Amino acid sequence: MGTKGRSIVGMDVDQLLSLLNQAFADEWLAYYQYWLGAKIVKGPMKDAVAAELLLHATEELAHADLLALRIIQLGGTPLVSPEEWLKHTHCGYETPDDPFVKKILEQNIKGEQCAIGVYQNLLQLVREKDPVTYNVVLTILQDEVEHEEDLQSLDEDLDLLMMRPG
Repeated sequence: MGTKGRSIVGMDVDQLLSLLNQAFADEWLAYYQYWLGAKIVKGPMKDAVAAELLLHATEELAHADLLALRIIQLGGTPLVSPEEWLKHTHCGYETPDDPFVKKILEQNIKGEQCAIGVYQNLLQLVREKDPVTYNVVLTILQDEVEHEEDLQSLDEDLDLLMMRPG
């Protein structure tokens, strides 16, 4: 831990660490939900959806890495077990028990919308208090907004495909 790096944070660092660990839990659960969804998805456009889900999974894992590094910089410890992830998550985990492509997309769109809300709130909290965390959170928020748009576009394409007279 860098003592000067921690000292420039203009808020309760323990509160910030708690919020960052919650986001860390969300990212690991999102990674797994995307990864598993890509493996089991069935239905029209499944190959395109699976490819997008795998890409998002990779990006969610990168978000977890950014958050873990920031938590460690601030003198904290990232949550170390999946049980802790489930206890501390903001957005939860929706089991992809229906592999139909429409359902998988809906679950992941809902997850992205939750993540956008979480990171928007975090951004407001650290805006004037912690420029380093602000930049980490802003980077992640930009990806989450892009993920939502990607998934909604696939969902719209699927709706159009399913409406076409065959």
